[in-house]
Parts: sequence; C-alpha cells; structure tokens
Amino acid sequence: MTGAAPSTARNPLRAPLGAPLGAPLRAQLRTQRGAFLLDVSLELPGQGVSALFGPSGCGKTTVLRALAGLYRAAGQVALGDEVWQDDTRGLWTPTHQRALGYVIQEAALFPHLSVSANLQYGLRRAAAAPQRAVLQHALDEVIELLGIGALLARRPTTLSGGERQRVAIARALATRPQLLLMDEPLAALDARRKAELLPYLARLQRSLCIPIVYVSHSLDEVVQLADHLVLMEAGKVLASGPLAQTLARVDLALALGEQAGVVLQAVVAERDAGWHLLRLDVAGVVLPLWVRDGGQAIGQAVRLRVLARDVSLATAPQPDSSIGNQWAGTLEAVADDGHASSVLVRVCVGAQGPAGSDSGSGSGSGVAVLARLTRRSCQHLGLQVGQVVWVQVKTVALLD
Repeated sequence: MTGAAPSTARNPLRAPLGAPLGAPLRAQLRTQRGAFLLDVSLELPGQGVSALFGPSGCGKTTVLRALAGLYRAAGQVALGDEVWQDDTRGLWTPTHQRALGYVIQEAALFPHLSVSANLQYGLRRAAAAPQRAVLQHALDEVIELLGIGALLARRPTTLSGGERQRVAIARALATRPQLLLMDEPLAALDARRKAELLPYLARLQRSLCIPIVYVSHSLDEVVQLADHLVLMEAGKVLASGPLAQTLARVDLALALGEQAGVVLQAVVAERDAGWHLLRLDVAGVVLPLWVRDGGQAIGQAVRLRVLARDVSLATAPQPDSSIGNQWAGTLEAVADDGHASSVLVRVCVGAQGPAGSDSGSGSGSGVAVLARLTRRSCQHLGLQVGQVVWVQVKTVALLD
C-alpha cells in the first residue's frame, strides 16, 4: 500500500472527547457457554491497532462484544480512568453510554437513505444540538480520510462492498468515539474489495489517536494493520505484545505453520532505476535489503513481511548465489514440535551478541528473522545456539 497518510494537523479525531490521549484499554473477562470457557485478561495500548487473532471459535468476537457491552461477561472493562464495568463494585455502563464505535462484517446502512443521510442520522442520535457543529467538523475530516466525499449523494445499494464498509466506518467515527471496535470488517469482501479497503484502514491506523481493536482470523490483514497482537486460542490469550516482537517468537510461530514469519520496519534509502530496485535500510540496524521498486519515495517508512519459508541459512557467505540479500547473524533459538519434518530457527541479524533464550521471547540488539528448515538440513549444518550463520532472504513482501 503506497497511499500517503492525509494531514492530521487539524484532525479533530486526534483529540477525542473524554478519555485522555494514550489511555490504555484494560479488561478482565470470564464467561462460560456450554463447554466453552472464555477467560482473558487484556491491557491494550491507547493508540494504534490491537489485533485479536486466532482460529474461528476461539472467543475473539465474544471479547469484542463484551468490550462494547453487547454481551455481559463477568469482570471489568476500563478505558483509562473511565470504568465501564466492574462487577466487584456493581458498575455497569450500557452500550449506548460507552463512547465507542463498532463496525461489523456487513455494513448495516439504511437502504432508503443516501450516504449523507445515513451519516447525519448517526449524528442526530448521538449528540445534542450544541455539540453537532463540533461533530460535523469531525465528520467532514472522516469523510476526507476515508475518501467518500463523492459517494454522499448515493444510496447504499449502489455502492460496492468496500465502499459500504468505508461509509460504515465513517458513521462509527462520526461521533468522535474514544474506542473503535472492528469485527472482521473485510470478511464479507472478495479479494478485490479487500484490496480496495485496506489502504483506508491503514490510514486510520496512522491517523487516529484512539485505540482500535480489530478482530481477524486472517494473518495477512493483521501484519498489514496491527501495532499490537493478541494471540487467542480456545478462549485463552496465548500471548499479547507488540506485533513484531510477538511474531518473532519461535515458540508461538510453530503454530502458524506456513504463515510463520517476521515483520520489519524499514526506510527507503536508494533507488536503482537501471535494475528497478529499491534499497531499504531496516530500522534500528545497518541492514541493507534490496527489493523490487514499487514506486515508494526515498525516505518513506515501510513495513516488510519476511516469511520463514522464504529464508535459508548457510554457515559461510555464498558469493555465487542468486540470492542477493545475505546477512550475517547469530542463531538464537531452534524450535521443533516433534511431529513435522521441519524446524523453526531464529537468528539475530544486524548485530553480534549473546544468544537469546530457547523460548525465543528475548531479544538483544539487531532484529530477529525466522527460517524454516528441514530437520535433515539442520543436522547437516550442525546448527547450534550461539553459532554465526548467514541468512539468505529469498522473498520480501512490502506491506506499505
């Protein structure tokens, strides 16, 4: 995605009513439905996208509905100092009194009203007359942010699925909520419509100073949008932390199978027009990486995804290899689930330092890269924690 973020200097959404900027979202929720037990404890950042990720039926949507007050789970929910639920004190704030926006899979717009009338209906219901001028200004900013100005006179039935979702998001943001909840907003869209909507979701991620909780079972969506990752399974939180650090844990990556990999931040440093390539400098280390030129500007910050299956290892430099991106690093961890024919290896590149723990949860200087190898290759190379190896990166996905 290459669209530049719109200016946020005067964006009212950067000053939400109520909770101060950066207020974390905290929740402890427990509920039993038949044989299914949901028991989670969360503390999510007060800005950016926190993704709840896991297989269908793990409890992601139940958590989201409980945060919104649409489902009564036992426990506590608080946004900063504002407590919406605390069963120990008998506190409960109903949904309509919680300053939040909620977006679901299907945009529930009124078909007989224009896009503009759908948005204005939300404003009239949400605010008293003295506040509407302020909220109208916020809505104008949202319309610009989501690129729906040309759609205002149209009816929802004439819009594409991606356009309808953009209108639904605008309606959810029109009242300047303190929290935005999104329940698989791309699930009902085909690949083309997903590609249409993703750049606008990325703009939200860069532009809003409120927490966004995003439910998905698509790791492709998560790595493009999320800043914080919550991995869920069978009603439990397996891990919660910054996206890049969490994905780099080999103990967690085993469960991701072919999707295992890392996300890196980089800056476009050089363009080689003759070969149609860009040189990226990976953030935090001196680590050049050449990729295909996608038209990004020099100095632009980008996000990269490097899958473990696209990384190979060698015990010495390979000057005659067709793989141009080769980095020296220190092997930090090896994970083997005991069943598959392959193992996951984590290497710290960009720095020479002490090896991390076997769990792969620690990290020194440099950045972590995962590689998936066969057991045979691992044994043939004699790989051991602390060993210096050469990482060969075959393919990189440029996400921004």
